[in-house]
Amino acid sequence: MSASAERNQVDAVVVGAGFAGLYQVHRLLKAGYRVRAFEKGSDVGGTWYWNRYPGARCDIESICYSYSFDEALQREWRWPQRYAEQPDILRYLQHVAERFNLRPHFAFNTAIEAAHYDEASQRWQVRTATGEEISSRFFIMATGCLSKPLEPNFKGLDLFTGERYQTSRWPHAGVDFTGKRVGMIGTGSSSIQSTPIIAQQAAQLFVFQRTPQFAIPAWNRELTDEEMRTAQESYAELRRLMRQSEVGIDYESPTIGAKEADAASLQKQLEFAWDRGGYLMLAAYPDLLTDLESNKLVSDWVKEKIRARIKDPAVAEKLIPRSYGFGTYRVPLETGYYDVYNQPNVELVDVSQAPIEAFTENGLKTAAGEYALDVIILATGFDAGTGSLTQMNIHGRDGRSLTEEWRKDIRSTLGLQVNGFPNLFTIAGPLAPSTAFCNMTTCLQQQVDWVTDTILYLREHHQTVIEPTVARQDAWVKHHDEIANATLLVRTKSWYTGANIKGKPIRLLSYIGGAANYRQICEEVKASGYPGFALA
Repeated sequence: MSASAERNQVDAVVVGAGFAGLYQVHRLLKAGYRVRAFEKGSDVGGTWYWNRYPGARCDIESICYSYSFDEALQREWRWPQRYAEQPDILRYLQHVAERFNLRPHFAFNTAIEAAHYDEASQRWQVRTATGEEISSRFFIMATGCLSKPLEPNFKGLDLFTGERYQTSRWPHAGVDFTGKRVGMIGTGSSSIQSTPIIAQQAAQLFVFQRTPQFAIPAWNRELTDEEMRTAQESYAELRRLMRQSEVGIDYESPTIGAKEADAASLQKQLEFAWDRGGYLMLAAYPDLLTDLESNKLVSDWVKEKIRARIKDPAVAEKLIPRSYGFGTYRVPLETGYYDVYNQPNVELVDVSQAPIEAFTENGLKTAAGEYALDVIILATGFDAGTGSLTQMNIHGRDGRSLTEEWRKDIRSTLGLQVNGFPNLFTIAGPLAPSTAFCNMTTCLQQQVDWVTDTILYLREHHQTVIEPTVARQDAWVKHHDEIANATLLVRTKSWYTGANIKGKPIRLLSYIGGAANYRQICEEVKASGYPGFALA
């Protein structure tokens, strides 16, 4: 076999060079497998390669947002801030790629154009956008939950002659907004992080809001040398607590619900959670996402915190969510977001009352008037959970299209495999713990370990193929839905359920049964020899 042919006959193809992809390649290489990996971007980083908008940072504390598989790596890396900025996370992932010599196994600037499963050879035939054909036993998606930007379809958008940017595809060289009239479309996490910084430069900033958000303070700050040293010395215990927690971070929640607390203790607990900030606020009470009365108590309390930040009462009321409760929509962390509406150069435009009608050469027009703009920023979100996979033209057994399957109904087994698609693995796929309800570095590593251990199991037992049965998949979907439907999340229209995509089947896209519970389920599947999976 020629060197070229051998290069294109591999054991595993891995797609994506973020936290999951890098670790997956590392684990397979250590196990002695031949691996080819592909990344659409020009370097490693995944989400942190693409999302470079002003103020982009993680909403998990940086000490917890890192790999745990290598003790030396943990001890040598120092995080500068409580919540790491995008450049620091990107440098970390670049360091990991260098430290473990992973880059040579990646083809960068290379997208996957199509893939189909060949039953005769029991192999995946993968074609890249550059025309390369690769034959692989295993096909592993490490493409992320929030990596397919939602393409806006505003009328006349291409008529606009000014500058146009999308937060999820930000120019690497950055953008200077000095003296410009800027329009920010959307008020999700990327907008909430970038708006205060852009407002410092722009002559005028218009924020076009359809859905107001419950954002909570990040209280970000520099980490001291002593804090980092303490963390590095106690990583083993910290990682143990993270693995045992519901969302993959170290926290404790009260044992009683919010509605059971008296007024004084409710106020004390919420102030404590607010002052700590971050995910602790979401863990303030165990029934926050399951009980309407408790959720309303917390929601009303947070609304008062928001009102206190805004000088103009009319603007404050526009910023108050009314169609959903706290935590049932993603809760972004903010630094100076609400205060920015006290600046004279910032105007909030409520497009839920006066929708955007069309873009023009010089700006945009709503039902209430026209806005002259030099720059438009689109912070319009993602096709979450499924979008990065359905765009790849993946066909499984008997030519079944993954895109068509999920267009009818979004189903998977453990979020990691799909019936009809043998040896296809979907890390952080739909119905697995993912961005919405889990610290991704905790959950991604666990899922990569499960995928790798499964591939090793096949090798040890002289098998080549694994695929979940219909019955096993139905059982997982039923379990997933029972837990999801017991929460308030399914009552809220959000990207959590795919409601931001017209025609997308509605289902909670991320498993919310707890990271620790999910880990136990996955371990039991391995320990019992993969019941409900067909091995061949």
